[in-house]
Amino acid sequence: MSKINCSHCQLEFDKSLLIEDNRYNRVKYFCCNGCKGVFELLNSNGLDGFYDKIGNKKLSKPIDDLGNLDKFDSIGFNNKYIKVTDGFSSVQLIIDGIHCSACVWLNEKVIDRLDGVCEVSINYTNHRAYILFDKSKIKLSAIVKSIREVGYNVFAYDVNKEEINSQKQKQNYFIKMMVAFVGSMNIMMLFITKYSGIFNGMDENTKDILHLAEFFTSIVVLFFSGSIFIRGAYYGLKNRFINMDFLVSTGAILTFIYSCYAMVEKVGETYFDSVVMIITFVLFGKFLEIISKNKTLQTVGSIDSFTITDAILIFNDTKLIIPVEDIKKNDIIEIPSGELVPIDGDIIKGESSFDYSALTGESLPIFKSKNNSIISGAINMDNQVHIRASKNFTDSTLSKLNRYLEESMRSKPNIEIKTNQISGYFSVVILFLSLFTFFGWLIFNDFETSLVVSISVIVIACPCALALATPMAVLVGLSIAFKNKIIFKKAKFLETMAKTDTIVLDKTGTLTEGKLNILNFDVLKKFDINILYSLVSSQTHPVSVAICDYLKKNYKNLTLLDLENIQNIAAKGISANFDDKSIICGNREFLSKENIKSTHNTKNSEFLFAINGELLLIATLEDSLKKDAKDVIKWLKINRFNIIMLTGDNKISAENIAKKLAIKNYKYGIDPIQKAKFVENLRLEGNRVIMVGDGINDAPSFSKSDISISMGNGSRLAIESSDIILLDNSLSALKNSIKISKITYKFIKQNLLISLAYNLLTIPLAMFGLVIPLIAAISMSISSLIVVANSIRIKYIKL
Repeated sequence: MSKINCSHCQLEFDKSLLIEDNRYNRVKYFCCNGCKGVFELLNSNGLDGFYDKIGNKKLSKPIDDLGNLDKFDSIGFNNKYIKVTDGFSSVQLIIDGIHCSACVWLNEKVIDRLDGVCEVSINYTNHRAYILFDKSKIKLSAIVKSIREVGYNVFAYDVNKEEINSQKQKQNYFIKMMVAFVGSMNIMMLFITKYSGIFNGMDENTKDILHLAEFFTSIVVLFFSGSIFIRGAYYGLKNRFINMDFLVSTGAILTFIYSCYAMVEKVGETYFDSVVMIITFVLFGKFLEIISKNKTLQTVGSIDSFTITDAILIFNDTKLIIPVEDIKKNDIIEIPSGELVPIDGDIIKGESSFDYSALTGESLPIFKSKNNSIISGAINMDNQVHIRASKNFTDSTLSKLNRYLEESMRSKPNIEIKTNQISGYFSVVILFLSLFTFFGWLIFNDFETSLVVSISVIVIACPCALALATPMAVLVGLSIAFKNKIIFKKAKFLETMAKTDTIVLDKTGTLTEGKLNILNFDVLKKFDINILYSLVSSQTHPVSVAICDYLKKNYKNLTLLDLENIQNIAAKGISANFDDKSIICGNREFLSKENIKSTHNTKNSEFLFAINGELLLIATLEDSLKKDAKDVIKWLKINRFNIIMLTGDNKISAENIAKKLAIKNYKYGIDPIQKAKFVENLRLEGNRVIMVGDGINDAPSFSKSDISISMGNGSRLAIESSDIILLDNSLSALKNSIKISKITYKFIKQNLLISLAYNLLTIPLAMFGLVIPLIAAISMSISSLIVVANSIRIKYIKL
């Protein structure tokens, strides 16, 4: 019987067993209806180009049994693996069966064509797929089904398995490295025996036996310990990419092949020792890199130590242990003494002190009792308490911080993207230089010498150091930032911030504590105080909060009234109606536009209250400067920052704060739109602007700045829209964030200079024959380690 390949999977079968299809330009044969269905699917969707890309590679047969798809739509799976942002769902999946770039292309095309899928990206190296989709249009099970229909399986990506994979990788490197070390010691003994014997009249048979021993030792080291580099080179070539693994493998394999030739033909010298040493030293360098990276990532990932997997749910007077991912808003959660708070909420039973130091840097425990709010990440120091969750777990403080950190680790600074582009061409250039060196030396020297010199050029070149220069420094910079309670939402903000020259500061809550004290509460005419209480109770502005707190302390039996048409005029005041009465309150400028004037003079903030155009109350408030404000402003001036203060407060209050801090450039009485326009104009003038604020009114100006920074106790909108979060709310953290960015950027440039200087110096030395392959391997490893060590130095620089 004749054999023929299936038109889809390329597997070979007897022709009589295949399904024949005459609907195409030429007859197609399929081994099963599954393959036939996939072929039809690809052709009907214009994806038949897949077969050109795949060539003659064998494929897995389509999965006839698509398995249990319902689990991908289950509540438990959704809570654990699917994240929802701005109405869109995202998930990370592992696609099993991918073995070439064509498989990646096919899966991306198939998934991207599904209605409801917004974005898909598959990483070839780890087979991890990131999919963003609209849950209202398509279920995850439908996406998984489409992947399985074309012959691939799907599993959920579990971040908790990353540590296990990291340990396996380290263990794998360690085993291979130890084998290489043992091989190195043995081959060095053979090397010494051989060359000492040569000078003492060693016979040829003994020399051949030593060569044979070197041969077997080098085979083990090259193809076991060096398999890491050979495999990397293979997959790189499959994807048309020449990497460091290719350079190492090429150098070692060429040296091994020539040594085998020299051993068999008994011409020249063997270099089995160089084969072993090249693999050993490069492997040792890579192992140290992995350890250094893991230690650096431990600080960045230390927030995981504040995350627990289970929580105690109180349901119908019964205690249930549930995954923290299953906590929903209004669930009752028990927090035992000594345990971490897993969710944001309000205490409904018990009282205790909580340690916030891990999140905000607050050194002393904070006492909390019934009706007080608590955020996830705090540690219960004393008594057991019950809290009512105010959010779902995915919206909790720690969950968001984890997402910010993950995003910062995924993103890349612009300088890293450019460096990676250079690294991509680096290895190709080195290969051409090696060939040029070989033929150049061959003109005047023998084949053996030419080969050894060209191999030295391949081995000594180090694209790895160039590729490590930026990411290692960024990793350390991010870790130091997090250690100092600073969250960079994306790694690229380190680079952007390092280049800034202008800083715009909000006043209330940024330069000042934002907790106003009532200095004077002057009631000009008696009125129903409940109207004022009801109005300020509906607001979160620091002035309203201060007035509300004052009323609670000094007036009894306060009652909330049903006010109508409450309008908040940002940075100015509030208006409302009650029983045909027109109510207005706010600063002097706001009320003066309604022809309500005050002759009262003060250097502090003013709060005026009027009903039906009649001024009834004048309150003066004082906001104290943050304790580190003067020192930070002084430091910014020393470092030549253009400092500008913007506030919606009155002229007198703004002048008072500006004078205390010696800020010459300030604007007062401006609303959020004016503030945003001001920042935009600064950038149009060529300034690189940092905007620092904490309130809703700062959010519009955040979008107009190069870098936006929010205080950790700021409004939710400010935190969500900012680029950097200062968890401890201090201006010292602002200074440290600038220092960290500048230091990191400085070390990135240092690393790039070290890498470029190394290659520019050593490659010519190797081309002129001044470096043997053994020294080249040592030099290559050392150059990468120098870059790593230089990056780690950032951790020891005092801020």
